[in-house]
Amino acid sequence: MAGFEELVFSGVQPTGNLHLGNYLGAISRFVTMQENYSCIYCVVDLHAITVPQDPRLLKDQIREVTAAFIAAGIDPKKNIVFNQSQVPQHAELAWVFNCVARMGWLSRMTQFKEKAGKDRENASVGLFAYPTLMAADILVYRATHVPVGDDQKQHLELSRDIAQKFNNDWAEMIAELGHGAEYFPQPEPLIQGPATRIMSLRDGTKKMSKSDPSDYSRINLTDNADTIAQKVRKAKTDPEPLPGALEGLEGRPEADNLVGIFAALRDMPRQSVLDEFGGAQFSTFKGALVDLAVETLAPIAGEMRRLTADPGHIDAILADGAGRAEAIASKTMNDVRDILGFVRRP
Repeated sequence: MAGFEELVFSGVQPTGNLHLGNYLGAISRFVTMQENYSCIYCVVDLHAITVPQDPRLLKDQIREVTAAFIAAGIDPKKNIVFNQSQVPQHAELAWVFNCVARMGWLSRMTQFKEKAGKDRENASVGLFAYPTLMAADILVYRATHVPVGDDQKQHLELSRDIAQKFNNDWAEMIAELGHGAEYFPQPEPLIQGPATRIMSLRDGTKKMSKSDPSDYSRINLTDNADTIAQKVRKAKTDPEPLPGALEGLEGRPEADNLVGIFAALRDMPRQSVLDEFGGAQFSTFKGALVDLAVETLAPIAGEMRRLTADPGHIDAILADGAGRAEAIASKTMNDVRDILGFVRRP
Protein backbone atom coordinates (compact mmCIF):
# COMPACT_ATOMS: atom_id res chain seq x y z
CA MET A 1 0.00 0.00 0.00
CA ALA A 2 1.52 3.28 -1.13
CA GLY A 3 3.07 5.33 1.66
CA PHE A 4 2.66 2.66 4.35
CA GLU A 5 4.94 -0.20 5.34
CA GLU A 6 3.22 -3.54 4.75
CA LEU A 7 2.10 -5.04 8.06
CA VAL A 8 -0.40 -7.79 8.85
CA PHE A 9 -2.60 -7.73 11.95
CA SER A 10 -4.80 -10.62 12.99
CA GLY A 11 -6.60 -11.57 16.18
CA VAL A 12 -8.20 -14.67 17.66
CA GLN A 13 -10.71 -14.65 20.50
CA PRO A 14 -9.85 -16.77 23.56
CA THR A 15 -13.06 -18.76 23.50
CA GLY A 16 -11.61 -22.11 24.59
CA ASN A 17 -11.67 -25.51 22.87
CA LEU A 18 -9.83 -24.52 19.71
CA HIS A 19 -10.68 -27.01 16.99
CA LEU A 20 -9.78 -28.06 13.46
CA GLY A 21 -11.88 -25.25 11.97
CA ASN A 22 -9.87 -22.65 13.90
CA TYR A 23 -6.63 -24.26 12.75
CA LEU A 24 -7.44 -24.59 9.04
CA GLY A 25 -9.44 -21.37 8.81
CA ALA A 26 -6.98 -19.12 10.63
CA ILE A 27 -3.96 -20.40 12.53
CA SER A 28 -2.36 -22.45 9.73
CA ARG A 29 -2.68 -19.42 7.47
CA PHE A 30 -0.95 -17.25 10.06
CA VAL A 31 2.03 -19.59 9.91
CA THR A 32 2.25 -19.13 6.14
CA MET A 33 1.88 -15.34 6.33
CA GLN A 34 4.90 -14.90 8.57
CA GLU A 35 7.11 -16.00 5.65
CA ASN A 36 6.16 -12.96 3.56
CA TYR A 37 4.99 -10.24 5.95
CA SER A 38 5.77 -8.54 9.24
CA CYS A 39 2.97 -9.89 11.43
CA ILE A 40 1.22 -8.99 14.67
CA TYR A 41 -0.86 -11.79 16.19
CA CYS A 42 -3.18 -10.81 19.01
CA VAL A 43 -5.31 -12.77 21.46
CA VAL A 44 -8.27 -10.39 21.56
CA ASP A 45 -9.42 -10.74 25.15
CA LEU A 46 -11.14 -7.33 25.22
CA HIS A 47 -13.44 -8.61 22.50
CA ALA A 48 -14.12 -11.74 24.56
CA ILE A 49 -15.77 -9.79 27.39
CA THR A 50 -18.45 -8.33 25.09
CA VAL A 51 -20.32 -11.45 26.24
CA PRO A 52 -20.19 -13.00 29.75
CA GLN A 53 -16.94 -14.78 30.66
CA ASP A 54 -15.77 -16.84 33.61
CA PRO A 55 -12.61 -14.99 34.71
CA ARG A 56 -11.16 -18.20 36.14
CA LEU A 57 -11.32 -19.77 32.67
CA LEU A 58 -10.39 -16.74 30.61
CA LYS A 59 -6.73 -16.75 31.69
CA ASP A 60 -6.37 -20.38 30.63
CA GLN A 61 -8.10 -19.71 27.33
CA ILE A 62 -5.78 -16.79 26.56
CA ARG A 63 -2.81 -19.05 27.22
CA GLU A 64 -4.33 -21.86 25.13
CA VAL A 65 -4.64 -19.64 22.04
CA THR A 66 -1.06 -18.45 22.55
CA ALA A 67 0.11 -22.06 22.86
CA ALA A 68 -1.77 -22.95 19.67
CA PHE A 69 -0.05 -20.12 17.79
CA ILE A 70 3.39 -21.31 18.84
CA ALA A 71 2.69 -25.05 18.53
CA ALA A 72 1.43 -24.53 14.98
CA GLY A 73 4.68 -22.80 14.00
CA ILE A 74 4.32 -19.07 14.65
CA ASP A 75 7.67 -17.65 15.77
CA PRO A 76 7.10 -15.18 18.67
CA LYS A 77 10.57 -13.70 18.15
CA LYS A 78 10.08 -12.97 14.45
CA ASN A 79 6.50 -11.77 14.98
CA ILE A 80 4.67 -9.98 17.78
CA VAL A 81 2.40 -12.26 19.84
CA PHE A 82 0.48 -10.71 22.74
CA ASN A 83 -2.93 -10.35 24.37
CA GLN A 84 -4.91 -7.22 23.66
CA SER A 85 -5.67 -6.11 27.23
CA GLN A 86 -1.95 -5.62 27.96
CA VAL A 87 -1.78 -2.76 25.43
CA PRO A 88 -4.15 0.01 26.63
CA GLN A 89 -3.87 1.96 23.37
CA HIS A 90 -6.36 -0.47 21.79
CA ALA A 91 -9.10 0.72 24.10
CA GLU A 92 -8.04 4.38 23.84
CA LEU A 93 -8.13 4.43 20.05
CA ALA A 94 -11.43 2.52 20.13
CA TRP A 95 -12.97 5.44 22.03
CA VAL A 96 -11.67 7.89 19.43
CA PHE A 97 -13.20 5.69 16.72
CA ASN A 98 -16.49 5.56 18.64
CA CYS A 99 -16.55 9.30 18.06
CA VAL A 100 -15.71 8.89 14.36
CA ALA A 101 -18.04 6.01 13.45
CA ARG A 102 -21.73 6.71 12.90
CA MET A 103 -24.60 4.93 14.66
CA GLY A 104 -26.05 3.99 11.29
CA TRP A 105 -22.83 2.26 10.27
CA LEU A 106 -22.80 0.08 13.39
CA SER A 107 -26.54 -0.61 13.18
CA ARG A 108 -25.99 -2.30 9.82
CA MET A 109 -23.48 -4.82 11.18
CA THR A 110 -25.06 -8.24 10.67
CA GLN A 111 -22.88 -10.00 13.25
CA PHE A 112 -24.31 -7.83 16.05
CA LYS A 113 -27.83 -8.72 14.95
CA GLU A 114 -26.95 -12.42 14.95
CA LYS A 115 -25.20 -12.40 18.35
CA ALA A 116 -27.71 -10.15 20.09
CA GLY A 117 -30.68 -12.05 18.69
CA LYS A 118 -34.15 -10.78 19.53
CA ASP A 119 -33.12 -9.35 22.91
CA ARG A 120 -31.02 -6.47 21.56
CA GLU A 121 -32.04 -4.12 24.36
CA ASN A 122 -30.10 -6.32 26.80
CA ALA A 123 -26.99 -6.69 24.62
CA SER A 124 -23.91 -4.88 25.93
CA VAL A 125 -22.76 -1.60 24.42
CA GLY A 126 -19.44 -3.39 23.95
CA LEU A 127 -21.05 -5.97 21.65
CA PHE A 128 -22.60 -3.16 19.61
CA ALA A 129 -19.29 -1.26 19.43
CA TYR A 130 -17.23 -4.41 18.78
CA PRO A 131 -16.39 -3.28 15.20
CA THR A 132 -14.85 0.02 16.35
CA LEU A 133 -12.56 -1.89 18.71
CA MET A 134 -11.64 -4.17 15.82
CA ALA A 135 -10.81 -1.09 13.74
CA ALA A 136 -8.63 0.18 16.59
CA ASP A 137 -6.87 -3.19 16.85
CA ILE A 138 -5.82 -2.91 13.22
CA LEU A 139 -5.18 0.81 12.90
CA VAL A 140 -3.29 1.38 16.15
CA TYR A 141 -0.47 -0.40 14.29
CA ARG A 142 -1.41 1.23 10.97
CA ALA A 143 -1.64 -2.29 9.57
CA THR A 144 -2.13 -2.56 5.84
CA HIS A 145 -3.47 -6.13 5.55
CA VAL A 146 -5.85 -8.28 7.57
CA PRO A 147 -6.70 -11.94 6.94
CA VAL A 148 -10.47 -12.21 7.25
CA GLY A 149 -13.14 -14.86 6.95
CA ASP A 150 -16.60 -14.30 5.56
CA ASP A 151 -17.96 -13.33 8.99
CA GLN A 152 -15.47 -10.45 9.39
CA LYS A 153 -15.50 -8.89 5.89
CA GLN A 154 -18.16 -6.38 6.87
CA HIS A 155 -16.16 -5.32 9.94
CA LEU A 156 -13.05 -4.77 7.83
CA GLU A 157 -15.06 -2.59 5.44
CA LEU A 158 -16.12 -0.54 8.47
CA SER A 159 -12.46 -0.23 9.52
CA ARG A 160 -11.71 1.21 6.09
CA ASP A 161 -14.63 3.65 6.40
CA ILE A 162 -13.43 4.77 9.84
CA ALA A 163 -9.87 5.28 8.58
CA GLN A 164 -11.11 7.32 5.63
CA LYS A 165 -13.41 9.48 7.76
CA PHE A 166 -10.66 10.14 10.31
CA ASN A 167 -8.29 11.14 7.50
CA ASN A 168 -10.93 13.40 5.95
CA ASP A 169 -12.14 15.00 9.19
CA TRP A 170 -8.64 15.95 10.34
CA ALA A 171 -6.96 16.32 6.93
CA GLU A 172 -5.68 19.83 7.70
CA MET A 173 -3.97 18.83 10.97
CA ILE A 174 -2.62 15.59 9.46
CA ALA A 175 -0.91 17.59 6.73
CA GLU A 176 0.21 20.36 9.09
CA LEU A 177 1.91 17.84 11.38
CA GLY A 178 3.81 16.35 8.45
CA HIS A 179 1.94 13.07 8.04
CA GLY A 180 1.12 13.56 4.37
CA ALA A 181 -2.31 13.24 2.79
CA GLU A 182 -3.63 10.59 5.20
CA TYR A 183 -2.60 9.24 8.58
CA PHE A 184 -4.31 5.85 8.63
CA PRO A 185 -4.14 3.33 5.77
CA GLN A 186 -7.28 1.66 4.52
CA PRO A 187 -6.47 -1.97 5.39
CA GLU A 188 -6.91 -4.56 2.66
CA PRO A 189 -8.29 -8.07 3.15
CA LEU A 190 -5.59 -10.71 2.78
CA ILE A 191 -6.91 -13.68 0.84
CA GLN A 192 -4.78 -16.82 0.74
CA GLY A 193 -6.43 -19.18 -1.68
CA PRO A 194 -9.96 -20.54 -1.25
CA ALA A 195 -11.28 -20.21 2.29
CA THR A 196 -11.73 -23.50 4.11
CA ARG A 197 -15.09 -23.71 5.85
CA ILE A 198 -14.96 -26.72 8.16
CA MET A 199 -18.29 -28.25 9.05
CA SER A 200 -19.42 -30.51 11.88
CA LEU A 201 -18.36 -34.16 11.69
CA ARG A 202 -21.91 -35.08 12.76
CA ASP A 203 -23.84 -32.74 10.47
CA GLY A 204 -22.26 -31.43 7.27
CA THR A 205 -24.73 -28.53 7.08
CA LYS A 206 -23.54 -26.94 10.33
CA LYS A 207 -20.24 -25.20 10.97
CA MET A 208 -17.79 -26.97 13.28
CA SER A 209 -18.23 -25.31 16.67
CA LYS A 210 -17.02 -25.60 20.24
CA SER A 211 -20.60 -25.04 21.41
CA ASP A 212 -21.92 -28.25 19.82
CA PRO A 213 -22.88 -30.59 22.70
CA SER A 214 -21.28 -33.58 20.95
CA ASP A 215 -17.49 -33.70 21.23
CA TYR A 216 -17.56 -36.02 18.20
CA SER A 217 -18.71 -33.09 16.07
CA ARG A 218 -15.22 -31.57 16.10
CA ILE A 219 -11.54 -32.37 16.33
CA ASN A 220 -10.06 -30.31 19.16
CA LEU A 221 -6.49 -29.11 18.79
CA THR A 222 -5.73 -30.75 22.14
CA ASP A 223 -7.00 -34.20 21.05
CA ASN A 224 -4.41 -36.98 21.06
CA ALA A 225 -3.80 -39.34 18.12
CA ASP A 226 -6.24 -42.02 19.31
CA THR A 227 -9.05 -39.49 19.81
CA ILE A 228 -8.46 -37.91 16.40
CA ALA A 229 -8.59 -41.32 14.74
CA GLN A 230 -11.76 -42.31 16.57
CA LYS A 231 -13.56 -39.08 15.64
CA VAL A 232 -12.63 -39.34 11.95
CA ARG A 233 -13.77 -42.97 11.77
CA LYS A 234 -17.09 -42.10 13.45
CA ALA A 235 -17.69 -39.04 11.22
CA LYS A 236 -21.05 -39.14 9.49
CA THR A 237 -21.02 -40.19 5.81
CA ASP A 238 -23.44 -41.54 3.23
CA PRO A 239 -23.49 -45.03 1.63
CA GLU A 240 -22.25 -43.98 -1.81
CA PRO A 241 -18.56 -44.16 -2.82
CA LEU A 242 -16.64 -40.96 -3.39
CA PRO A 243 -17.29 -39.35 -6.79
CA GLY A 244 -14.60 -38.63 -9.35
CA ALA A 245 -15.62 -35.00 -9.93
CA LEU A 246 -16.61 -32.06 -7.71
CA GLU A 247 -20.18 -31.89 -9.02
CA GLY A 248 -20.67 -35.37 -7.57
CA LEU A 249 -20.37 -33.87 -4.08
CA GLU A 250 -23.46 -31.68 -4.55
CA GLY A 251 -26.17 -32.64 -2.10
CA ARG A 252 -23.67 -34.70 -0.06
CA PRO A 253 -22.60 -32.27 2.69
CA GLU A 254 -20.75 -34.81 4.86
CA ALA A 255 -18.77 -36.20 1.93
CA ASP A 256 -18.00 -32.67 0.75
CA ASN A 257 -16.79 -31.72 4.24
CA LEU A 258 -14.41 -34.67 4.61
CA VAL A 259 -12.97 -34.09 1.13
CA GLY A 260 -12.48 -30.42 2.03
CA ILE A 261 -10.70 -31.32 5.28
CA PHE A 262 -8.36 -33.72 3.47
CA ALA A 263 -7.61 -31.12 0.79
CA ALA A 264 -6.89 -28.42 3.38
CA LEU A 265 -4.66 -30.63 5.52
CA ARG A 266 -2.61 -31.66 2.50
CA ASP A 267 -2.82 -28.19 0.90
CA MET A 268 -4.13 -29.48 -2.41
CA PRO A 269 -7.22 -28.81 -4.59
CA ARG A 270 -10.35 -30.75 -3.71
CA GLN A 271 -10.48 -32.17 -7.23
CA SER A 272 -7.03 -33.69 -6.69
CA VAL A 273 -8.44 -35.56 -3.67
CA LEU A 274 -11.19 -36.99 -5.88
CA ASP A 275 -8.65 -37.88 -8.56
CA GLU A 276 -6.92 -40.01 -5.93
CA PHE A 277 -9.92 -41.46 -4.10
CA GLY A 278 -12.82 -41.26 -6.59
CA GLY A 279 -14.75 -44.55 -6.58
CA ALA A 280 -13.34 -45.57 -3.18
CA GLN A 281 -15.55 -46.47 -0.24
CA PHE A 282 -15.48 -44.19 2.78
CA SER A 283 -13.75 -46.83 4.87
CA THR A 284 -10.71 -46.54 2.60
CA PHE A 285 -10.84 -42.75 2.43
CA LYS A 286 -11.29 -42.36 6.18
CA GLY A 287 -8.23 -44.51 6.78
CA ALA A 288 -6.14 -42.13 4.68
CA LEU A 289 -7.74 -39.13 6.37
CA VAL A 290 -6.94 -40.56 9.82
CA ASP A 291 -3.28 -40.93 8.87
CA LEU A 292 -3.12 -37.40 7.49
CA ALA A 293 -4.99 -35.77 10.39
CA VAL A 294 -2.91 -37.55 13.03
CA GLU A 295 0.33 -36.72 11.21
CA THR A 296 -0.62 -33.03 11.05
CA LEU A 297 -2.46 -32.44 14.32
CA ALA A 298 -1.05 -34.81 16.92
CA PRO A 299 2.34 -33.00 17.12
CA ILE A 300 0.50 -29.68 17.57
CA ALA A 301 -1.61 -31.16 20.37
CA GLY A 302 1.47 -32.53 22.09
CA GLU A 303 3.29 -29.23 21.90
CA MET A 304 0.22 -27.36 23.18
CA ARG A 305 0.05 -29.65 26.20
CA ARG A 306 3.75 -29.07 26.88
CA LEU A 307 3.40 -25.29 26.59
CA THR A 308 0.25 -24.95 28.68
CA ALA A 309 1.89 -26.99 31.45
CA ASP A 310 4.25 -24.01 31.89
CA PRO A 311 2.00 -20.91 32.10
CA GLY A 312 4.91 -18.75 33.22
CA HIS A 313 6.65 -19.35 29.90
CA ILE A 314 3.53 -18.39 27.94
CA ASP A 315 3.02 -15.29 30.10
CA ALA A 316 6.62 -14.24 29.40
CA ILE A 317 6.00 -14.53 25.64
CA LEU A 318 2.83 -12.43 25.96
CA ALA A 319 4.58 -9.80 28.09
CA ASP A 320 7.47 -9.53 25.62
CA GLY A 321 5.03 -9.22 22.71
CA ALA A 322 2.94 -6.64 24.57
CA GLY A 323 6.02 -4.49 25.19
CA ARG A 324 6.95 -4.55 21.52
CA ALA A 325 3.33 -3.92 20.46
CA GLU A 326 2.96 -0.99 22.86
CA ALA A 327 6.08 0.67 21.46
CA ILE A 328 4.28 0.89 18.10
CA ALA A 329 0.83 1.66 19.50
CA SER A 330 2.02 4.45 21.80
CA LYS A 331 3.64 6.24 18.84
CA THR A 332 0.34 6.05 16.95
CA MET A 333 -1.64 7.36 19.92
CA ASN A 334 0.76 10.28 20.46
CA ASP A 335 0.23 11.22 16.82
CA VAL A 336 -3.55 10.86 17.18
CA ARG A 337 -3.60 13.05 20.29
CA ASP A 338 -1.69 15.75 18.41
CA ILE A 339 -4.01 15.48 15.40
CA LEU A 340 -7.08 15.78 17.63
CA GLY A 341 -5.67 18.74 19.53
CA PHE A 342 -5.27 17.11 22.94
CA VAL A 343 -2.69 18.39 25.38
CA ARG A 344 -0.41 15.47 26.18
CA ARG A 345 2.59 14.79 28.33
CA PRO A 346 5.83 15.61 26.48
